[in-house]
Amino acid sequence: MQARLLLEDGTLFTGLAFGAEGQSNGEVVFNTGITGYQEVLSDPSYCGQIVTMTYPLIGNYGITRDDFESVRPFIHGFVVRRHEPVPSNWRAEYTLDRLLKEYGIIGISDIDTRMLTRILRHHGTMKGILTTGAERVEELQERLSASPLMRDQVARTSTPSIFSSPGERERIVLVDYGAKSGILRDLTKRGCDVVVVPHDTTAEQIRRLNPDGIQLSNGPGDPKDVPHAVKMIQELLGEYPIFGICLGHQLFALACGADTSKLKFGHRGGNHPVKELKTNRCYITSQNHGYTVLEDSVKNTKLEVTHINNNDRTIEGLKHTEYPAFSVQYHPEAAPGPFDSSYLFDEFLEMIREHKKNNPQKPRQAQLAESLRGELQYAQK
Repeated sequence: MQARLLLEDGTLFTGLAFGAEGQSNGEVVFNTGITGYQEVLSDPSYCGQIVTMTYPLIGNYGITRDDFESVRPFIHGFVVRRHEPVPSNWRAEYTLDRLLKEYGIIGISDIDTRMLTRILRHHGTMKGILTTGAERVEELQERLSASPLMRDQVARTSTPSIFSSPGERERIVLVDYGAKSGILRDLTKRGCDVVVVPHDTTAEQIRRLNPDGIQLSNGPGDPKDVPHAVKMIQELLGEYPIFGICLGHQLFALACGADTSKLKFGHRGGNHPVKELKTNRCYITSQNHGYTVLEDSVKNTKLEVTHINNNDRTIEGLKHTEYPAFSVQYHPEAAPGPFDSSYLFDEFLEMIREHKKNNPQKPRQAQLAESLRGELQYAQK
């Protein structure tokens, strides 16, 4: 079956269909990863996007249960040079084609993905429409022009209710803006008692969970579309140690008075070089984002730049100069990608321990007694 991809600049690609049938539109982006297509497919940060893989052969090792980064894929289309329908790997449980069919995702293969990537690099990411139907190009252009890009991706990908992954060490509230499973894995691997909460959880609701630290997750879209998250971070900043990843990094920056803007074509792949300014060490990182923190906007805040991107000098890491809080634009949990930066989770836990040592809490019994005395005094009045 034939499939077509039409870009908003009028460029038309015609190839072969795999996965689901139908029509879908979204922002067309590209990922430079050589492996890890299943993690890319299941990364909630791709919600609302049609993803192009620059590596030419996709599907060759199939799909396995252990490599999912969320409960389901959220992408709006998948573009590859060559789709391999018969996987050859002992871990494979089923095919890429079956996964896309199961979740209603259209795939297109046998197009010039190098040409498509060059267009996106030159002109920037743009809207596109993917179809397996026989509609006229003029009709597709009209539909594409009339369809705005999504602005509610965080609400679509966040958990609808609180759930926990019990542990015996520090309690971490993980605020889910479209979190990858890798973040939860890295925290639980370190024995943390993790409570995952929805994106719109308030500061007061988080306080009631009595956390030792707060983890701000990755997620899709423009950070300015999530103003309630910025408000929550502002209220809790300085009260609890905070660690932000990807979208969480951008929200942390906005909460501290910095600003963000959209990149021309974003950073998406598993081989992005990032320099840590303190040590001048270069880390190879996994990234997936279309927005960045503006360097000039950081100057009048209490934020310090800790990491920069070696390719385009954009900000990759921040820390607060007064409060125990820091963030990175890349993914320390990798998946897919290198594990160079997993040490950041250990630094977060060390920050929590240092904060607790410098701000000792009254024993639980004393807190309860004090609370009861206050209630009795109020009742007597």
